[in-house]
Amino acid sequence: MKLDIQNICFSYGDKSILENLNFSVESGEFVSILGPSGCGKSTLLKILTGILTPTCGMVSVDCKPALGCSKHFSYMPQNDLLFPWKTILDNVCLYGKIHGTYEETKKEALKNFSAFGLSGYESCYPSSLSGGMRQRAAFLRTALCHADILLLDEPFGALDVITRGEMQDWLLRMRKKLNRTVLLVTHDMDEAIYLSDRILILNTAPNGITGEIKIESSKRDRNWLYEQSDLRQQIYSLIMNPEEMNYDK
Repeated sequence: MKLDIQNICFSYGDKSILENLNFSVESGEFVSILGPSGCGKSTLLKILTGILTPTCGMVSVDCKPALGCSKHFSYMPQNDLLFPWKTILDNVCLYGKIHGTYEETKKEALKNFSAFGLSGYESCYPSSLSGGMRQRAAFLRTALCHADILLLDEPFGALDVITRGEMQDWLLRMRKKLNRTVLLVTHDMDEAIYLSDRILILNTAPNGITGEIKIESSKRDRNWLYEQSDLRQQIYSLIMNPEEMNYDK
């Protein structure tokens, strides 16, 4: 489903975080938001999920108002937030448990354990899993929500460099299977380049979105990623020199 962000504003007290933020994400598109700390990336995701209420603006999904309508959004934070006293199966079926559809969610979860690299760990507890496996479990829990749009807030940021790379490779392979609209928040240039159809550069208010980069390549691997020095330079310039940019909102 298509997501439209229109003139969103938000402040913490007297400090303006987002000012008249505007952008769209097409149905089935994978878009990353990249920017410095404090520019409002995570705040935006919290507005979309209804955790925070903007001071002004509109959010729509397929041209219908969706501000605070959590059924459209499935949110995955940086930390896996798995319950240590529950098995991995029970953890990933949390949405079904809350909404009274546990048995249906359980059947779907069991079908997907292999694809998510978790086969054989259904009855294990989070303490017995590696960091990458815990994140895959958290990702499966998010995917089982059946929301139209996945919101990923630095999902691999707490992992070590090698495991983070492995998780990025895994997510790249999983994109077609997920078949969802995805909005990823990240600080990692390479992660954004590797995974995205488009990258939006968000800078601190009042700058807002200062640039957009389309990733045209249909074939991606690590060798391709290592060759993208021009893209990295372009992204760096957009982040470091927002006042020189003239992004058309």
